[in-house]
Amino acid sequence: MQEKRKRRRRRRSEQEETTAVPPITQPINVLPLYELATDEQLDILHDASMQILSEVGIAFLDDESQDILRQHGVEVRDDIAYFSPHIIEEYIAKAPAQFTQLARNPERNVIIGGKNICFAPVYGPPYVYDEDYGRREATLEDFKNFVKLAYLTPYMHHSGGTIVEPTDTAVDTRHLDMVFAHIKYSDKPFMGGVMDGTHAADTVAMAEILFGADAIRQNPAVISLININSPRLLDDRMLDALKVYARARQAVIITPFVLSGAMAPVSVAGTVAQMNAEVLAGIAFAQMVNPGTPVVYGSFQSTTNLRSGAPVFGSPESQQALYLTAQLARRYTLPVRSGGMFTASKISDAQGGYESVMSMLPAVMGGINFILHAAGWLEGGLSAGYEKFVLDCELLGMYHKYMQGVDFSDEGLAMDSIRTVKPGGHHLGTAHTMRHFRTAFFDGDLFDSNSAEQWQAEGAQTASQRANKKVKRLLKEYKRPFLDPAKEEALLEFITRRKNEIGTKR
Repeated sequence: MQEKRKRRRRRRSEQEETTAVPPITQPINVLPLYELATDEQLDILHDASMQILSEVGIAFLDDESQDILRQHGVEVRDDIAYFSPHIIEEYIAKAPAQFTQLARNPERNVIIGGKNICFAPVYGPPYVYDEDYGRREATLEDFKNFVKLAYLTPYMHHSGGTIVEPTDTAVDTRHLDMVFAHIKYSDKPFMGGVMDGTHAADTVAMAEILFGADAIRQNPAVISLININSPRLLDDRMLDALKVYARARQAVIITPFVLSGAMAPVSVAGTVAQMNAEVLAGIAFAQMVNPGTPVVYGSFQSTTNLRSGAPVFGSPESQQALYLTAQLARRYTLPVRSGGMFTASKISDAQGGYESVMSMLPAVMGGINFILHAAGWLEGGLSAGYEKFVLDCELLGMYHKYMQGVDFSDEGLAMDSIRTVKPGGHHLGTAHTMRHFRTAFFDGDLFDSNSAEQWQAEGAQTASQRANKKVKRLLKEYKRPFLDPAKEEALLEFITRRKNEIGTKR
């Protein structure tokens, strides 16, 4: 009976029709980078970070990690690690300047580093929002929906990680369901589980089934978010996950989660000095575990409303910190992660749009390589919005065009068109216009540019209403990409076995 079910699943999988998803071209950001600090000011931040590392220290709450640190010359007292500047410089130099993350469709591999930009979805909200049902707890079905939406847009290069927390699944095993959903419903790169070392080990095992153990040691198949508990603490769960991924040579994003005024000083310079120290400690440790481990210099910083204690997103101070951390990452020749469509708004309204653009534009102008939370973020990260997701993707399309820069070639100057048009005439029918009319300007479908009369005649819809319809259309038309039936069976068998093992231990 079991073999018959397997054969039926294989036949269904083989008969799946692959959705016509536009090819992805990961953008190369040719824009000049905006640098907020001079070299001398960057030296001031670096030196302050070295003082924090050597004199104040970073807590590592894990015995094995402390042993690893001591073996590599780091002084550890009462759980606090004190790094000398030369040790930091020695070990961060072992990290690659850029790397390729594998996708199960090789055409969707992504390069992390250099002038390359990778957009990935929102990460971590326990709630979802849409205009039909409002705010509610996220489910595994919501998780799958967002994976499908990320798969369908050409402006999202990555499937992401915990796009939402599927609260209808068991906490101990939901990482298995999430990783499998990324693999089954998309063929883009994905992120791994990080709640502890076992989640990381399960992710690595699934990646080995999918790609092969040797292949993922050459280029990582998984990139995962390792959060530092600011101020200055790495806990045992994060360290366990970091060690598993580093030993398997899978990529990690070392990221402090900082709200200035609460987890760091209120000053931008003080916040950045602390964050830099925290990131460098995590990156150096990863290289001690396994030299050459692909790492990303992570930055997640916002400010605190000092009247209420609530986090603020899109603040000018956050963007200043972003520019500075990007400059520091380049100083150390490391890929950098930051940015996102951040907003404290609960819905896709004017506040949501303004704050998101305020947060995302500096990430583009600052040369960020891996931009998590690039679509869907609402309510300070507590909710993922369906309409917000596709609206954000519309903006990502604009950024793709923006980052191409200006064409100064003969074709770009269009002198033939200028010469053929009489004074007071128009360029609508020239040969140059006809050659480029499909690609000359970004053409989205959610931001209305028609006349007021036409807009009213078509129902006077808001952008969110148009986005609501687009979400439904995309999910209705979605067909999953082909997945090797033998690999799917092997993954399902692994998941079943692990769930049984985890259930037995509880």
